Amino acid sequence: MRRYQPTTTGLFYTDTGGDGPVVVLLHGVLMSGSLWDGVVDGLRDRYRCIVPELPFGGHHKPMPDDADLSLESIATMIAKFLVELDLHNVTLVCNDWGGAQLVISPGGSDRVASLVLISCEAFDNYPPGLPGRLLCANAALPGGTFMSVQLLRPSWIRHLPLTFGSMSKKRVPNELFMTWIQPALDNPKVRRDLNKYLRNVPKKKLLIQWAEQQRSFLGPVLIIWAREDKLMPLAHAKRLAEHFENSQLVWVDESRTLIPIDQPAILTDHLRRFLATQIS
Repeated sequence: MRRYQPTTTGLFYTDTGGDGPVVVLLHGVLMSGSLWDGVVDGLRDRYRCIVPELPFGGHHKPMPDDADLSLESIATMIAKFLVELDLHNVTLVCNDWGGAQLVISPGGSDRVASLVLISCEAFDNYPPGLPGRLLCANAALPGGTFMSVQLLRPSWIRHLPLTFGSMSKKRVPNELFMTWIQPALDNPKVRRDLNKYLRNVPKKKLLIQWAEQQRSFLGPVLIIWAREDKLMPLAHAKRLAEHFENSQLVWVDESRTLIPIDQPAILTDHLRRFLATQIS
C-alpha cells in the first residue's frame, strides 16, 4: 500500500527516502504517480525518488476548495513543493504533461538543476492531439468530465485512437488504468479539480512566450522521445534539443507517449546514465 505524505500546497506525494540525489517525477492527466513504479524500482537503490500526485483526476485526495489549478498555478505549486521539502539540485522528470519545463518558467523554481523531458507537451502542443482537445471540450459541458471518465471504463473504448489507444503501444494494464480513473469516478471533488485544470487552457501566444523564457535554463536537459509517438510531434523533440543550450536527445523504439509503460527498462537505463553524469 502506498504511503502518501501531505504538504501545505495540497499535494500529496510518495518518497523513497535516503540521501541520494533527488529525482522528482511528474505524471500526466488521468494518471497517478503509479505511472512511474517500474522506473522508481530501477532508480531507488541510488536515488531518492519523489512522486507528487498532481490534481489531474487520478489523485486520491481532493485539493482545497479554493485551489487555483490553472496550468501556470500548478507549475508554481510544484516550485513551492520543492521549497517545502527543502529539495536542492533536483532532476525534474516529466512524461505526457510538459510540467517540468513550466516549473522553470513560469513556475520560477531555482531548485531544479536538470530536466528530463519524456515524450511530453512542448511549445504550443497543448492540449496534445485530438484526445487532449476532446477531453478539454467535454470539460466545458455540464457533467462532461464524468461522462469522459465513464466512457474510459470499457477497455475497447479505452484502446481507441481517440482516447488512450494512441498513448501506449503495449496498452496500459487494466488494473493499473482503473486505479488512475477510479478517484474521478468516485469523488465529485476530484472531478472538480480536474475540471479546473481542463477549463483553463492558455492561449497559444502565451505558451510560446513561456517556451521562449525557458531557453535561459542552462542546466543539462535530456530529451527522450518515442519514435512512434502519435500525440507529441517528433519535430518537437528535435526542436527541444535545439531550444536548450545543454541538451541531448535519445529515441526509444517500440513505444508511444507512455514510455514508462511501454519500455520501462530502456527508459530507466537512459535515466541512470544521465543521472550518473550529474553527480560531482
